[in-house]
Order: sequence, then C-alpha cells, then structure tokens
Amino acid sequence: MAATLTERRLFILKLVVQEFIETATPIASDTLVRKFGLGFSSATVRNDMAALEEIGYLTHLHTSAGRVPTDAGYRFFVENLMDRTSLSMAEQRMIRHQFYQVRGELDQWIQLAGAVLARTAQNASLVTPPRAEQLRFKNLELISIHDTMVLAVLVFHGGIVKQQTFSVDTARAAEELRRSAGRISDQLLDLTMSQVEQLIAQDAQRPTPTFGEFDRGVIDLVIHAMQTFEEQAREQIHSDGLLEMLSQPEFIPSLARDDAERAVERLRRVLEILKSGRGLGQLIPQALASNGVQVIIGGEHGEDEMREYSVVLARYGVGGTVTGVLGVIGPTRMSYPRSISTVRYISSLMSNLLGNLYAGDTRPPFEGE
Repeated sequence: MAATLTERRLFILKLVVQEFIETATPIASDTLVRKFGLGFSSATVRNDMAALEEIGYLTHLHTSAGRVPTDAGYRFFVENLMDRTSLSMAEQRMIRHQFYQVRGELDQWIQLAGAVLARTAQNASLVTPPRAEQLRFKNLELISIHDTMVLAVLVFHGGIVKQQTFSVDTARAAEELRRSAGRISDQLLDLTMSQVEQLIAQDAQRPTPTFGEFDRGVIDLVIHAMQTFEEQAREQIHSDGLLEMLSQPEFIPSLARDDAERAVERLRRVLEILKSGRGLGQLIPQALASNGVQVIIGGEHGEDEMREYSVVLARYGVGGTVTGVLGVIGPTRMSYPRSISTVRYISSLMSNLLGNLYAGDTRPPFEGE
C-alpha cells in the first residue's frame, strides 16, 4: 500500500529539510526527537521517514542512517511547507542606503545588486542588464559602397543600431536601394523577430508578393541581426559571490579521496557556469516571460551540469520599456526562504530605481526613509 502524507509526516519533512539546509549533514530520527522535543518516539519518526522516502521526498546518502531531501522534497517544501519571510527592516534600510550612495549609475546598480544578492543569500548571484523586453525593428538604410557591395544600417527601438555589409550579384542604383529600404521599413515597423518571420511567411503565400528576391535577402539579414542580438543579450550575465558560494560545505572537501574529487568537480563546474553562463542562458527568457520569483531545483533544469544546483530568479524593470533578470544560484541545499525573500526584495528595489531613471528622476526611491 502506498504511503500517505499525514500531518505528522508533513511536519517531519519540514524539519528534515530545514535541518539539512542548516547543518548539511543527513538527519537521523533521534536527532529530531532530541532537538525538538517531539512527543513521539524515534521509531515513529523512522517509520515516517521511511514513508517519506517511499513517496520520493527523502533519500539516503551512501549507507548513512540519516535522510536528506530529494529534489521533489525540496519542491514540496518550497510550495507547501516553507515559512514565507521577508528581509528585516534593518536589512532593507541598509540595502536602500547602499543604492542611494551609488546614485543614478545603472552599471553600478547592476554590480551592487549582484554583491548584495550574494552577501545576503550567501550564494553566487547573477544579474542581466535591463534591455528592451523584445527587440523591435524601427528603420533601415541601404547604402552602396561598391559596385556589388551594400551597407545595411539597421535601426531598432531603444537606440540600437547594427551595421552589416553584404554582396549583390549586380550593381544597384542608389534610388533602387532607397525604395527597397523604404518598402521594407514601412512593412517591418515596430515588429519583433517572430512577427517579421510570420510576415515573410505570409507574404510568400500571396499570388503577388510584396517583397522580391532582393528584399527577402535583406529581410533575412534583419532577422539574423535580431537573432544575434537576442543571443548576445542572454549571454550578458554579471555574476558575483563566488567566495560566498565556495564557503558552502558542498565545496569543502574532507580527507576522503572520493569526497575531495567530488568537491573539486563541483568547483570546476560552478566556475564554468558562472564564467560562461552555460546552463543559465535558457532560464533567462523563461524568467523574463514570468511574473514573481521562479525557483528551479536540481534536476528540474534538464541540464546535467545543473543537476546539483538550484536557481532563484525574478524579473525586474519597467513594464513595456526595459527588463532584466536577477537571482542567486547555489547547491540544492540552499536556504530557500532567505534566497526567495532576497531576490524578491532586490527585484522590487531595482524596478523602482529603473522606474525613477526612465521618468527622469535619478534619485533612488525611499531616499527620505
């Protein structure tokens, strides 16, 4: 008969997760009974732990008698058992004061957000610069620079300008290039990359297409430029807190050789993640498209290199104008209440800062508090 989740088992699961987060050591039944003065025996707790293991929320490490949470156990804890907390008022005032000292420098806000996230959550942080929610086409110029060489000047909303040269089979007169650029600009105005692709697909089905072969080649250039920009934007990740993360027990090897090798491998992997953003890039678009705080735990990433890590992310920015993503990354044994409350607060603060900046007021909010 399958195990069921009783109130007592839920309580024991919560205690196991909290204790493992705090101690980083497998939790034994007698430890819980002794520390929390439970009104039932160690044998009862062991039975409930076994039931929780059968459900898939706890597991053994090696031959240890203690249990540790699984990814599913952490997920259930975050969604159903975790105490919702906020940063203390003293911490909030201290953080606001730090941002007030920086004034209206966006680059410094990003660096400070990364440092505060890492220090407060005691794990590594990541912050992407704010950018237009979706790149939108604005204007195009085509300039002949040689008989068979054309310069395309691509202008997108947000003041983004890209230049690209391309060759043509036959020379094009300046007036012909001007008409083509005007025709493309009129049709593509304010469109996102996906909308441009949809427009081209629909135009190709018409009995008399709006765009000829030359126009379609230029529009392919536009799509490629937008795609490249989107990919580069996802890779612009500012990270901080490597020392905070490496102070976690998972990265401190014991004298046992196999444990030391695992710690070194974890170190190598986290350096790669923070340096290249590998394993994080696909999470950024998801966070940009979501509301609230997103928590991705261990194997939920779908990436082997991320299976031992959890990421807590939130979008920040000015809706309809610019947005970025910030968050923390650490071992699955992270303090989820602390990490979530920290990410939520810094996201809200950065959104207020950007709102003031785009409104023409460079003073950080809460200045008078």
